[in-house]
Amino acid sequence: MRIEAYNQVAQIYGAQKTTAKARTNAATSMGRDEVSISSFGKDLQIAKNAVKNADDVRADKVADLKQRIENGTYSVDVDDFASVLLSKFGQ
Repeated sequence: MRIEAYNQVAQIYGAQKTTAKARTNAATSMGRDEVSISSFGKDLQIAKNAVKNADDVRADKVADLKQRIENGTYSVDVDDFASVLLSKFGQ
């Protein structure tokens, strides 16, 4: 009885191997896959690259602030500063 069961299992696995080979051959005979990217996708990629290549620090703004601090002409409005802090961190 065990030999018959083994033969049946072997036949099943043999049939699956043949089917898998047939599927592989059918897939390769159909051609190559193609990818099409929309114009929105292309624009998005261009924007991502532009942001990635942009500087993190605006040197012109930093230089202006440094100059104003050194000259003593830079001042911070205490009320504005406090309201910004309260709006971001307060309740």
